[in-house]
Amino acid sequence: PTIEKISKLIKVSEKNIYDGIKPVEKREYYKMSAAQKRMYIMNQMDKDSTTYNMSGVLKLTGNLDRMKIENTFKELINRHESLRTSFTKVEGELVQIVKELSEVEFKIDYREGNEEKIQDIVKAFIRPFDLSKAPLLKVGLIKIREEEHILITDMHHIISDGVSIGLVIEEFTKLYAGEKLEPLNIQYKDYAVWQNELFKSGKIENQEKYWLERFAGEIPVLNMHTDYQRPSVQSHKGASKNLVIDHEIKTALDKIAKETGSTLYMVMLSALNILLWKYTGQEDIVIGSPIAGRHHNDLTNIVGMFVNTLAMRNYPSSDKAFREFLKEVKENSLKAYDNQDMQFEELVEKLPVERDVSRNPLFDIMFVLQNTGVSEKNLNLEGLEISTFDLESEIAKFDMTITAIEIDKTISLNINYAVNLYKESTIERLAKHFTNILEEISNDIDIKIKDIDILSEQEKHQLLVEFNDTDLDYPKDKTIHQLLEEQVKKTPDNTAIVYEHKSLTYKELDEKTNSLARVLRNKGVKPDTIVGIIVERSIDMIIGIIGILKAGGAYLPMSSDYPKDRIKYMLEDSKTNILLTQSKLLEDISFEGQIIDLEDEEVYIEDKTNIENINKSN
Repeated sequence: PTIEKISKLIKVSEKNIYDGIKPVEKREYYKMSAAQKRMYIMNQMDKDSTTYNMSGVLKLTGNLDRMKIENTFKELINRHESLRTSFTKVEGELVQIVKELSEVEFKIDYREGNEEKIQDIVKAFIRPFDLSKAPLLKVGLIKIREEEHILITDMHHIISDGVSIGLVIEEFTKLYAGEKLEPLNIQYKDYAVWQNELFKSGKIENQEKYWLERFAGEIPVLNMHTDYQRPSVQSHKGASKNLVIDHEIKTALDKIAKETGSTLYMVMLSALNILLWKYTGQEDIVIGSPIAGRHHNDLTNIVGMFVNTLAMRNYPSSDKAFREFLKEVKENSLKAYDNQDMQFEELVEKLPVERDVSRNPLFDIMFVLQNTGVSEKNLNLEGLEISTFDLESEIAKFDMTITAIEIDKTISLNINYAVNLYKESTIERLAKHFTNILEEISNDIDIKIKDIDILSEQEKHQLLVEFNDTDLDYPKDKTIHQLLEEQVKKTPDNTAIVYEHKSLTYKELDEKTNSLARVLRNKGVKPDTIVGIIVERSIDMIIGIIGILKAGGAYLPMSSDYPKDRIKYMLEDSKTNILLTQSKLLEDISFEGQIIDLEDEEVYIEDKTNIENINKSN
């Protein structure tokens, strides 16, 4: 590029849809921005949740002036209206109310404690906010010893975002040092009014059209295998795992980005798509990604909630080379950035997506790249030595959030995950697989996706050597249920099957499968009779399969996740007249034959005579 070429590009470029944001006249209340509405609705769904609390903990060593810290926070609250804003409904409309400094009560929560109990003290400090009461900012100060304190800050996401946190820290250090800050030309409420008028004007209709076209047709649902059954209502209980991507790989990824005219974000997003393709086999994948939402220059120094979420849809497939796929991801990303004003919730409302309270709409996995994180070098208070204090996170907003942070010459990777879905060992393995993909593409940018190897040497040895060592003698003239009967006689009280917190001994399993076989025989099951079975992963599944075999029939397994039309076709095509299932799945199944509920204990009432006859005939 040259100055001449850039000037020509500016002349032919489309004019930006944004005008300058002007301060609005003082009102009793103002409409919420789109992002604030999203946060408010999420809060109303679970008022006792701390899922959207933004907390930070710092360790302060030295001669601390408690009143000076409190007064500095008051200066910040006075400077930024967001820090003294509350939220409510007026005549059915979601609004924000900006208070004066004198109308809000702010005081640092001061207490004394010891370092061993800091995590417990911090957890107790982070409590749900009442959005109708400003300020939505709490500050705690814990004295550990004479010149050692812990500073806790907690804000609700409705008034803040990641950039705001950095801004608050930067301005706090300047105000604490006695510096004077330039006055702000506008406040967040001015942006909210401007944004609502922008939506009303129809200037973003083209952006809406882009997103609706992007999600035309069938919208994919990520079919990731989970360690535990997905709960009926999404749980936000989480944990995190960390690892570091070394300097050598980071340098290679930066080189790929430079060579392809892309960014590190695009390279890593492409790699994540490949990881999910390897795990699911799906060639249509949606990953969520936050965007700062501060593309208007007037918003640089404003504290508030500007973040929007982009649903990044890409199409990895086996025969594409990584270079080719990265080019697609780059183009899709740039188009998404150009259309970032269409709010995520607005998009979800306009798409034919059935709301599922067990998962997030459109995507389950979020990817974040941070290169503007707050480092300890930015923390500088007069007379105090400051260090960050790691806060254990127990919240997961999504099934999984993968955050990559550029630190010096490495990348710190944090994987936050829902503990109701995944085990820690599964996340550790996934993290290693992701790192392996990054290493593979670092070595060869033209490698085909199908040739990218995600397995470690240890895993390859397990698969090719350990798991393949299956040359064992077994009785080839006996059926599975005959072998079970023999094992019952040998070890009746040993555990035969375990699922989560439930288990059965060999004797209990034998009794239940015998009872089920009796019921099936009474319903006409005989050799060559096909019996359908639709159950979720459970002990019921094994009881059902063995019970069918003991009755002499053949089982036809169907997943409860199959489309209803597919299940209906399989049942009709197999001409089965009997279906085994679970009570929680009954309402989703259309079947005119005989249904047996495996969760109904009456199925397992013993009939010794019939059981003996069944065993003999088998």
